[in-house]
Amino acid sequence: MRKLPGFEKSLRLLAIVLLFAGAAAAWPCVPSPQAADDLNSILAKMNANAATFKSAQADVEFETYDAVVEEKTLQKGRIYFRRTGSGVEAALDLTSPVPKQVIYKDQKVSIYDKNIDQVTEYDVGKYKQQAEAFLSLGFGARGDDLKRSYDVTLAGWETIEGVKTAKLALVPRDEKTRNTYNKIMIWLDPERDILLQQQFFEPSGNYRLTRYRNMKLNAKIPDDVFRLKTTGHTRIVRP
Repeated sequence: MRKLPGFEKSLRLLAIVLLFAGAAAAWPCVPSPQAADDLNSILAKMNANAATFKSAQADVEFETYDAVVEEKTLQKGRIYFRRTGSGVEAALDLTSPVPKQVIYKDQKVSIYDKNIDQVTEYDVGKYKQQAEAFLSLGFGARGDDLKRSYDVTLAGWETIEGVKTAKLALVPRDEKTRNTYNKIMIWLDPERDILLQQQFFEPSGNYRLTRYRNMKLNAKIPDDVFRLKTTGHTRIVRP
């Protein structure tokens, strides 16, 4: 399997797995002293919760906005994430409007389009460390790791479906990542370390908004979830 031509394409493929997205929001330049104290407390809780994190699964709904044509698309499905002895695995089962499976496993992104019975595979092994840190964002990530990879500020508190969430604004420190996603927002329930929303902005003005519902932490996920449900006639493509 050949390597992908660049870091930017790898991040975009991983974004498919997590269905990143969002709507425009305010980005504070200078946090207040109170906000800084709250942020330190949130990051400390993330450090503590990360030690016991094993897996997460949730219903997912996301919209993607294309700034060029000024159109939005909406998709729904279920997402799964778990830590293993060798790294992380993620799976996405899209149910509407087009059935698809997307799996990150063994340093590879596999996309199964059920309508045409075709699997497209991409090797992201060259970027394994960055890829798995990217995938872990909001799924068991340590607060210290977050600060290492991003400039982090607390953009405020927002209630989502009755849950008080910390809205964290992230700016990637790495220039290559910043060229792909220059702004990131996550809505986190710091008490339970549960992600309710994710928001990624592209320099082009495109965005992706993901809403997570019915989140379950550390429940056993069957191994079958991380396998493609192909047929005997499935075509495999490796660009």
